[in-house]
Amino acid sequence: MPHFTAPDGTRLAYHLRGEGEPLLVLPGGPMRASAYLGDLGGLAAHRRLVLLDLRGTGGSGIPANSSTYRCDRQVEDVEALRVHLGLERVDLLGHSAGGSLAALYAARRPHRVARLALITTALRPLGLSATPGDRLAAARLRDGEPWFAAAYPRLEAWLAGGSEYSAALAPFFYGRWDDAARAHAEADEEQTNEEAADRYFAEAEFDPAATRAALRELTAPVLVLAGELDGGPRPELARRAAAAFARAEFAVQPGAGHYPWLDDPQWFVRRLTDFLGRARTALPSAE
Repeated sequence: MPHFTAPDGTRLAYHLRGEGEPLLVLPGGPMRASAYLGDLGGLAAHRRLVLLDLRGTGGSGIPANSSTYRCDRQVEDVEALRVHLGLERVDLLGHSAGGSLAALYAARRPHRVARLALITTALRPLGLSATPGDRLAAARLRDGEPWFAAAYPRLEAWLAGGSEYSAALAPFFYGRWDDAARAHAEADEEQTNEEAADRYFAEAEFDPAATRAALRELTAPVLVLAGELDGGPRPELARRAAAAFARAEFAVQPGAGHYPWLDDPQWFVRRLTDFLGRARTALPSAE
């Protein structure tokens, strides 16, 4: 497992899968080890995935200062990885909460981004968050599922703050609640740093107006992909995130939840390779 050192001295790990042009991948959770991403449904057959374990997760070290778990403070970890890899510009993919980190990196260093793919992310740095109403509306799309009747009241209680998250809610996050989804969901607790997850968004300092202004200057093409059945974000909220970029395209994966590479790997990989495989637009110097 290769490592590099963050600016504050924290030793961070990343994983390499596949061959070809590198694609730097930022995991969500928040603060879940990158193992949950697998090979992104087979995307590693087309690109060399560089899967970062965020600080305090997976093979990465625990920082001396726990306030550095904040989403906005991890931008420099991404930059340190780019420098470590010797890449002038990066193709960058962020999933879920990792999409917020990817967007902040693009806002801070727009000339270092060649392409940006944001997968099922609402972009909290822009002031966009899924509401309980969003999640319940998406959940009601699943009312024909055999698990729905027992799970929906628990979802209502959790969103109202009346109960803790329960494993019974996991099916709402997947387009298909099959054995692969069950195994994926069961690994969540072991793969997630709960202390870091609590700090990732809650303690972060965002300036939505300034971030929007910076992202409008991003010349790189952007793909914002939503799952048809996902509640966080629902497709309309993801569309609003796409509107923050000058050169964004928006796509909705049919029948997909929050992990679209599991629900229909072929559709997901075809859409991503189409976006990532296009010729890069000539950009001004990064210097």
